[in-house]
Amino acid sequence: MTTNLIFYTTEGCHLCEQAQVLLQDLLREYPAKYQIEIVDIVESEALIQKYGTRIPVLVNVGAREDLGWPFDYQSLLHFIGLGNA
Repeated sequence: MTTNLIFYTTEGCHLCEQAQVLLQDLLREYPAKYQIEIVDIVESEALIQKYGTRIPVLVNVGAREDLGWPFDYQSLLHFIGLGNA
């Protein structure tokens, strides 16, 4: 079963770039378990209002929870249910 995640970001955000490295590590370690949709918040005024001061933000679609920056790899694993993996 694949877990769907949404990564809210925007171009030129250095914190988003750091978070993206963590997500790439996740996909390298668990290539078939996660699907990540990347959404640039500038495409929606509603997304800018919701996430503008919080990006990067990762949303677990199934759990309807989000993880805002700052987070490290261990925090990311805990957020997606892998605990101390």
